[in-house]
This record gives sequence, C-alpha cells and structure tokens, in this order.
Amino acid sequence: MKKYKWIIIALNLIVLLIYFNFSVSKKEAVLKDGKLVLLQLAPVDPRSLMQGDYMSLRYHIAQNINLDHIPKRGYCVVRLDKNGVADRVRLQKETTPLNNGEYLIKYSSPEQWTINIGAESFFFQEGQAEKYENAKYGGVKIDENGNSVLVGLYNGQLKNIK
Repeated sequence: MKKYKWIIIALNLIVLLIYFNFSVSKKEAVLKDGKLVLLQLAPVDPRSLMQGDYMSLRYHIAQNINLDHIPKRGYCVVRLDKNGVADRVRLQKETTPLNNGEYLIKYSSPEQWTINIGAESFFFQEGQAEKYENAKYGGVKIDENGNSVLVGLYNGQLKNIK
C-alpha cells in the first residue's frame, strides 16, 4: 500500500502542475492576443485595511441589474465606443447570439447583489495609492470565449496609469 501511496501522490502532483501550467498559458494567450476593453469603474471603497495596498474594483456594466432574472453564470455582452470603452448591451447564458461589434465577458453571480467578471481587485506597490485614486477605467483584455484579464487602470484621458 505504501508503494501505491507515493505513486498516487506523484500522479496528483503531475495533474496539478499540468492544470496550473494550462491555466497560466490560457491567461498568457489572452494577454498576448486579447482585445483591450475599457470598463468604466463605479464608486467603491478604494482600499482594504486588512489586505494592504489594493483597490477593490466595481464596474459600471455590473450595476443596475435585476439579479433575480439572470443565470448564476453567463456572459455580459458589451459594445465598444470609438475609444474602446465598453457599454453593457445585455446578459445572456450562452455565447450566442452575438451581433457584429459585440464582445463577450464571462461573469458569475456568487452573491445576490452583483456580478463578477473575475477582475475585481487591483494590487499595487505600497505607497502608490495616490497614483490610482483618479482611475476611471479598468483595462481588461478579452478573448473570443469571454475570458478576461485585468491589465491596468486608466485615467479619464484613457491613459494607462503606471
């Protein structure tokens, strides 16, 4: 039995490493090939005393939704203006229908008061909070499947805050 124990542990470790590397490679592909979309930020408490220097993000596209009538997981369909700023068109359970000029962002609704797109926190170096206080947009890269990765915060002039 001891012999099998180490084989099972090694197999589980290998499966875990394969899954982890697959997840990282998917995120890297979104960063490399994804389309940049700017999501207007909605007011929220900007800092957490417990977790240090980070900004909790809430997006305008996630507000004013009747959560009683949407699925727990689905897609937020957005349309971009000439500056790349997204505006919510609708929420839907599947990837279709999708009209020309519309893009998908996956969401989940773990609570009964909001939807999450998976990019609800932005961490920054200690002492850099003032730099990000005037952030107006969250920049996310999205792929054709609705996966998104937060790439930075943008100011009102659509400049990446660095």
